[in-house]
Amino acid sequence: MTKTYDAIVIGAGMSGLAAAIRLAMYDKKVCILEKHTISGGLNSYYQRAKRPFDVGLHAMTNFVPKGTKAAPMSKLLKQLRIPYEALELSEQNYSKITFPDYELSFSNNLELLLSEIEKNFPDEIDGFNKLLQKIREFNEVALDNETVMAKDVVSHFIKNESLLEMIFCPLLIYGSAWENDMDFSQFVIMFKSIYLEGFCRPKNGVRTVINLLLEKLENVGGEIHFRTEVAAIRTNHDGAISEIETKKGEIYKAPVVLSSMGYPETMNVLDGENNYSPRVGKMTFTESIMLLDKKPSEMGQNATIIFYNNRPKYLYRKPTEIYDNQSAVVCFPNNFGHDDYEDGWIRMTNMANYELWKELERPEYLKEKERVFNDSVELAKKLIPNFDANILVKDTFSPTTIERYTGHFGGTVYGSPDKSRDGKTPVKGLYLIGTDQGFLGIVGSMLSGISMANLYGLMEN
Repeated sequence: MTKTYDAIVIGAGMSGLAAAIRLAMYDKKVCILEKHTISGGLNSYYQRAKRPFDVGLHAMTNFVPKGTKAAPMSKLLKQLRIPYEALELSEQNYSKITFPDYELSFSNNLELLLSEIEKNFPDEIDGFNKLLQKIREFNEVALDNETVMAKDVVSHFIKNESLLEMIFCPLLIYGSAWENDMDFSQFVIMFKSIYLEGFCRPKNGVRTVINLLLEKLENVGGEIHFRTEVAAIRTNHDGAISEIETKKGEIYKAPVVLSSMGYPETMNVLDGENNYSPRVGKMTFTESIMLLDKKPSEMGQNATIIFYNNRPKYLYRKPTEIYDNQSAVVCFPNNFGHDDYEDGWIRMTNMANYELWKELERPEYLKEKERVFNDSVELAKKLIPNFDANILVKDTFSPTTIERYTGHFGGTVYGSPDKSRDGKTPVKGLYLIGTDQGFLGIVGSMLSGISMANLYGLMEN
């Protein structure tokens, strides 16, 4: 039996849910096809020892106070008709970028970062202010922007290599599919979202966002079909989208298909000859999570996120070893304005080598996971000098975990270096949403789904 819709969305991650909601709001018959049993994609949740664990989300970016005009967060909520209060957002305390010779703190108030740069790099403050002016004047979401590498641009303003590396560190680790650099448009997206707007956390974490989206999708009449994995996307003789076949043998038809699978993954299920092969991204990670009988603030650590690097230069790349224990992102989820946890939490993310993890047999795999976790504990003790907590619950996941639960080739988190800014693919009617369309972060991902739904699901019709 063939099921026919006005639009089909592949994947119930943030971009897919937002796209489907936007289409259904305007009476489009829309369906999401999701291979798993829950929504969220890279940003989801699970339970361990009766505690709720978030996956992916350390923090939401793009924080702005209620009523702020023309900001990404405000646009998102307006487009989906979700009230600001529903997210119950709580701001970060402050975050830190820690290198061997320098440390910079920043918060949701830009003045802190400016004062830190002036204190640590007094000769660079004028160049940084000029960079700020360029960033504020740049239209980072224009679909016709050419790809220009960000370090080539930023180095015209920032001459001190340590400061340049420190500025890039959070932006790369939270969004770049390129090694050691990123496209300038994406640099500006990330710079604004982290340094000019800032980090926040919805009450109860990522499940609050997902539940709001699922409730909205149901209210506007959108459908979501779980355990429905796409096996093939077929085209007609004109090269336009024809139908989707699932692994259960079901046939779905729609003139518009929005895919959040990723560019390489979408092209991989395209039936027939396909001469375009987007590159698979190299950036994947391990993450260790520890629940403690003391909160970080009780042991003297009040930072929300620490971007840690133990080298003079920040090496953002696929490591040659199985994981990189010389740099990490360390998140303390208790250290937002409102702490809704009973236990102390630490989440630690390291760059990793997918191929080396993939080749491990089960006993070696478990040993490496334990080594990653033990290294994480040692770094936690370094960053919390008064660390005297007991670990109540722990978990560690690897690049192969990411691959298994997202379907992303190579366990990649930020997609392919080959982005499609206008969402177009070689197939008429088949468009990309999410990371490989080029908008970054949770807010950016949802805005990607909304933008492509507006452009190809509403305006073209």
